[in-house]
Amino acid sequence: MANEPHILLVDDERDIRDPLAAYLGLNGYRVTKAENAPAARQVLAAHAIDLILLDVMMPGEDGLSLTGFVRATIGTPVILLTAKAEETDRIVGLELGADDYVTKPFSPRELAARIKAVLRRAEGRGKAVHAPDATGYGFGPWILKTGERELVDQDNVAVPLSTGEFNLLLAFVTHPKRVLTRDQLLDLSQGRELAAFERSIDNHISRLRRKVEVDPSDPKLIKTVWGGGYTLAADVRRL
Repeated sequence: MANEPHILLVDDERDIRDPLAAYLGLNGYRVTKAENAPAARQVLAAHAIDLILLDVMMPGEDGLSLTGFVRATIGTPVILLTAKAEETDRIVGLELGADDYVTKPFSPRELAARIKAVLRRAEGRGKAVHAPDATGYGFGPWILKTGERELVDQDNVAVPLSTGEFNLLLAFVTHPKRVLTRDQLLDLSQGRELAAFERSIDNHISRLRRKVEVDPSDPKLIKTVWGGGYTLAADVRRL
C-alpha cells in the first residue's frame, strides 16, 4: 500500500462527494471521485485502489451491483454509504462482501475512523504474502518491484496493480514454473479469509493477463494447467 492510501469515492450527489473528498484529502488520503458506477469501473480499470467508498442508491447501476462486481474480481475493500431506511440494502451489501457501512448523514470523522480500521484489516490480510529479501523480480519484459509494490515494463513505465493483483503476481514470481492450485494461490496471495471467493482467482488471472501478456487469449507467461491450476512459465531473475 502506498504512503497515501488511494480511495475511490463513488456518489452521485456532488454536495456529498466534493466536500467529503476534500476532507479525506486533508487527512492523508488520495481521493479519486466518480459520480456513478460506469465511471467507477473506468477508475478501477486504470488505477490501483486501496478502498472504495460507495453510495448504495445511484441512478443506473446501484452500489450493491458494483459491490458484487468488486468482490468477485479485484477484492478491494468496500465501505457502503447508506440511508437510514436502507436496512435491507445494508444487509445485502454485507452479504455481497462489503467490509463496513456508514449511514447518512454521517460524521466525516467517524467515516475516517472506519476507513482506517478497514484498511488496517486489509493490510493484515495482505501480510499472508511476505516478499523475500529482494527489491524486485524480473520475468519476461517485466519487473515487479516489491518495495514500491508496482509492476514496470522495460521502459520503466508503471502498470497499476490492485493489492490483490500485486499479491497474486508476487506469489507467482516467488514460485516460478510451479503449478499452483487455486487453493494454494489463495493461501499465498490473500489468506483463507477469501476462500469463499475461490473463483475470484480466475478473475485476477484474467486481469493480470490483460496487463502482462502480448496476447491475453494466448498467454505465454501465466499459463493454465488444466485440472491443476496456474503456473508462471517464465524464468525469474531476482534483482
